[in-house]
Amino acid sequence: MITSKQRAYLTGLANSLDPIVQVGMQGVTPEVVKSAEEAFNTHELIKGSVQKNVLEDVRECAQTLAERSRSELVTVIGRKFILYKPFQDKPVIVLPRKKTQ
Repeated sequence: MITSKQRAYLTGLANSLDPIVQVGMQGVTPEVVKSAEEAFNTHELIKGSVQKNVLEDVRECAQTLAERSRSELVTVIGRKFILYKPFQDKPVIVLPRKKTQ
């Protein structure tokens, strides 16, 4: 679970990214999940989009894709979403620290 400060940091990093994953009329299909998983092989942070003709809610599509690809949904803005999944061995993106009490 990421904090709001980490979420804001990741959103700022994703501003310059182009959408890599596109959810089409069929919704979140196994092909879309495979495409996201392949993108996570080389990227920790990906941006995706949901086409206008999709009947499902954009947030639902993004959340479903995050669950199936075992990643974290950072944010949904309009018809675009950002997903984050750190590399297992050595993360490239260093997130701001969580506050300790």
